Amino acid sequence: MPQLATTGALAKCIFGVAPAPLNFLPSYKVTATTPAGNISDFKPFSNIIPFGMCMSPGNPAVLAATIAALGVLTPMPCTPNISTPWIPMAPTKMIGMMPVVTSVSMQVCKFGGLIKINFPGQVTVQVS
Repeated sequence: MPQLATTGALAKCIFGVAPAPLNFLPSYKVTATTPAGNISDFKPFSNIIPFGMCMSPGNPAVLAATIAALGVLTPMPCTPNISTPWIPMAPTKMIGMMPVVTSVSMQVCKFGGLIKINFPGQVTVQVS
């Protein structure tokens, strides 16, 4: 069952070298202390932090560095290039009148990367 993604969730791009935390606005608090995200929270550097170095040949900086290195793939700093909302995958739950971002939501970078959530930012504890 998908879990709600909150500030501190970790996401990973298939072309990035490291996971990065997500940051959601405090106006959508759904737990006592942690804001959750909706699909409109997709702004690069504000909501989606860079993933270290980028290895996508679709990234112009990577392409230029690779050409300069005579065809040897040369990673460059990640600059997420995102202009569309998250793909919600759980459109029945809403925050701020928009579908929530969950542990199964996805995002697509214009440089060709697919971004998925590795850790939703919260831990469900079951007491028996």
